[in-house]
Amino acid sequence: MTDSYLRSLGFVSTEPERTSSQLPFAAAWRYQQQHLAQDGTALYIEHPYGIDSCRLSTLIAPLDQQDVLTTLALTDRVGLEGAIQHFYAAHGGIGPLAPVFVPHLFRPYRRAQ
Repeated sequence: MTDSYLRSLGFVSTEPERTSSQLPFAAAWRYQQQHLAQDGTALYIEHPYGIDSCRLSTLIAPLDQQDVLTTLALTDRVGLEGAIQHFYAAHGGIGPLAPVFVPHLFRPYRRAQ
């Protein structure tokens, strides 16, 4: 899986300030599908550090195996595309765009806006 391939499938990085050019892409990454399902469920894909696979989940960081929809090899593009189609079919189809996360900017002192 590459950054450009995941983006071509409609995924966006959950850490927009961290691009594939800053750190080794093979280290660890997490993406969110741009579109929610019709029922409002979000889809995430992540490659945890040190594990030679990626996981699809409805949670941004699944800790329990029951929260993982499927685990795929990093080279299984056909399996990933099928899992995405199955997810949307199970949740009523492709829905609206997911809201964009805007992080709070830390400001150590008050500033005039």
